Amino acid sequence: MFDNTHIRLSLTRGKKVTSGMSPAFNRYGCTLIVLAEWKPAVYDNDGGIVLMTATTRRNSHNNLDSKIHHNNLLNNILAKIESNNANAADAIMLDKDGYVSETNATNIFMVKKGRVLTPHADYCLPGITRATVMELVVKENLVLEERRISLSEFHTADELWTTGTTGELSSVMKIDGRVIGDGKVGPVTRTLQNAYKKLTGFRCANTHIPSSLRYQKRVVVIKKCVLALTSRKTLLGQIIFNSAFFV
Repeated sequence: MFDNTHIRLSLTRGKKVTSGMSPAFNRYGCTLIVLAEWKPAVYDNDGGIVLMTATTRRNSHNNLDSKIHHNNLLNNILAKIESNNANAADAIMLDKDGYVSETNATNIFMVKKGRVLTPHADYCLPGITRATVMELVVKENLVLEERRISLSEFHTADELWTTGTTGELSSVMKIDGRVIGDGKVGPVTRTLQNAYKKLTGFRCANTHIPSSLRYQKRVVVIKKCVLALTSRKTLLGQIIFNSAFFV
């Protein structure tokens, strides 16, 4: 996320002619909602974050596919409420068999004896940041394992971090009151944080934006991003321009 600028796109079935569950009531085509805002940092990537384990389980793919980026996130919200009550940044969510899937909002990685491990994407959203970090792990000549991981393995990890759009790579200091490693940002985490910043921040690394122009600059950036995302040349753009009704 550059300069705290955040753009969220939501595509719905569109306006209904009456209440009810049937998609047949959506007769006006899709609705695109573009929410552009300036968000302060959600996670403390300098001091690290604290996680707890939620009692609420992640949805089974037999009931609701976790690999789809949808808005039906009641289980995640319940888990987030648990983390709020525990004064934790987020909550680790287990799958139906008791293995770690992800947190309520991010994917999760751990390091043990130099090996980087992350849960299979069977019960979690296979995020873009997650995929990018997995590629960086390979580029840094580190061993990567994608498999089912128990909560006890995370409790005894040498290093641990979460990945997501707003937080990027956030080092985890504690889980359920247990200190991870030596309680500091680990060398593998730091290496991947730097590699990620180098990969995503090169375009504006040498560009200084005066404070008096930042608002104007952000507006221009948002407009350009929205125009690019809704271009006819993109799949999303084709969906939007082929719809009879959109916002």
